[in-house]
Amino acid sequence: MKSYKIALIKGDGIGPEIIDEAVKVLDAVASYSGFSLQYEDLLMGGCAYDITGDPLPQETISGALNSDAVLFGAIGGEKWDNLPREKRPESGLLRFRKELGVYANLRPAVVYDELVNASSLKPEIVRGVDLMVVRELIGGIYFGEPKGRDETKGWNTMVYTRDEIVRIAHQAFKIAMTRGKRVCSIDKANVLDVSQLWRETVEEVATEYPEVELSHMYVDNAAMQLIRDPKQFDVMLTGNIFGDILSDEASMLSGSIGLLPSASVGAKIGVYEPIHGSAPDIAGQGIANPIATISSASMMLKYALKEEKAADKIDNAIKKALSEGYRTGDLAQFDAKEVCSTSEMGSIIANYIEK
Repeated sequence: MKSYKIALIKGDGIGPEIIDEAVKVLDAVASYSGFSLQYEDLLMGGCAYDITGDPLPQETISGALNSDAVLFGAIGGEKWDNLPREKRPESGLLRFRKELGVYANLRPAVVYDELVNASSLKPEIVRGVDLMVVRELIGGIYFGEPKGRDETKGWNTMVYTRDEIVRIAHQAFKIAMTRGKRVCSIDKANVLDVSQLWRETVEEVATEYPEVELSHMYVDNAAMQLIRDPKQFDVMLTGNIFGDILSDEASMLSGSIGLLPSASVGAKIGVYEPIHGSAPDIAGQGIANPIATISSASMMLKYALKEEKAADKIDNAIKKALSEGYRTGDLAQFDAKEVCSTSEMGSIIANYIEK
């Protein structure tokens, strides 16, 4: 029997609760799919700082690199907001991404038929939405040098090399080949030199994928088009800061940020996590929606472990739970037959896998 080693980083706030439910579902699907999963708990975020004085201990980096994949919850909270910047949980996360070389963030935005009324947009606008944002994750303005500030001025530098653009473009085109074979590259080439290089390089990579239709769109227009007509998009390819903003915008098409997963992949080990934060205001109450984390576990099976049938079982179990009217509190007003706790929702999805 195949066995995989999974690094679990539960993190802060609701992180431990939602990771526990994802593990529950993973164990259920593994028992029916001919493989086993071995877990190792690692520390990152505020909890890591409290114990070790470092939001990202070296043991966590080493443990992650020695695993087959990382399943990650969420980090941060007001408790640690006044720490020096290098000690804050978010700084640990940025270092973690850099250490693991996860340069591509994959964020699907899918609107479930059962929750089409949960979106703030009209049902006819969002019904059938199924898009993927491919965001470059370890370059651009968040990592560019020089950066700094004094008492009267702050500065950051938006930098991309051709090689960085090439590798993220290949990710987008390869994903498009498994979907609708359309890539829309998002930039600001009318005013930014770095975006001009981005556009030229993406066009060069596109020649290697003749079956994929490439289009370009300025980021301000893309933000508008995501609301006006989101179904026009299949794969959206973009840089770090634009992708950060657009993927959060796309997440709200579904009606709840608690539904959507993500994967951060690259040359080493992939990190699979919900797109939402640690929500410390509801931590420990058992009301967090675990579906985004469970869906992230499905993405882990698909992209990291190549267990696509097992991933499909999880996806189908989520759809079944929603179609039967099970909802967590964030979705209670949308055709709920039963409002469930975090743990109850995880158990329901796990039980549908077993059935």
